[in-house]
Amino acid sequence: MKKLLLLFAGIAFLAGCAHVISRDVLDQVDRQVTFAELQKDPLRYKGVTVLLGGVIVRTVMEKNGTLLEIYQTALDRSDRPVDLDRSEGRFLAHYKGFLDSEIWRKGRRVTVAGTVEGEKTRKLGNMEYRYPYLNIRQIHLWKKETYIYEPYPSYPWGPYGPWGPWWDPFPYPFLYPHPLYWHHHR
Repeated sequence: MKKLLLLFAGIAFLAGCAHVISRDVLDQVDRQVTFAELQKDPLRYKGVTVLLGGVIVRTVMEKNGTLLEIYQTALDRSDRPVDLDRSEGRFLAHYKGFLDSEIWRKGRRVTVAGTVEGEKTRKLGNMEYRYPYLNIRQIHLWKKETYIYEPYPSYPWGPYGPWGPWWDPFPYPFLYPHPLYWHHHR
């Protein structure tokens, strides 16, 4: 029975460690290339496979596929885009196929494994902006995060429990850091 439980625990652990980008592609990614280096000189890294993450700014349908404009963000341990208020810049990622712009729309997080093809210069506001340009080898669209706020549960005796606000589970010497102490002794 213990062996069976260990087997299921191991399977669950390994399933939780599954990466969003396939191992074959990840093995070809050069993790030494930072986005700052790529932004400085995209032509230097032409042909190199990189792993980037960020948030979609725009999705453009083209004759030969779909072009995503993405603002770069840091990636966490599972290569999920995080810290969405910080970016080192933008990049373009071309997908040889159809990505529906209603699904792959502005504000969605993506992780991209792609081959650097060089750079493209385009208007960004009133300035000319140099974008690193990638051909997508594999891409992952992260699920939208939704937050559900549960109301505070109501009990017949109120939020303090059946003892009331005068009961202190932490008698002296633990009295002072207890939040109810500050509530009663202001």
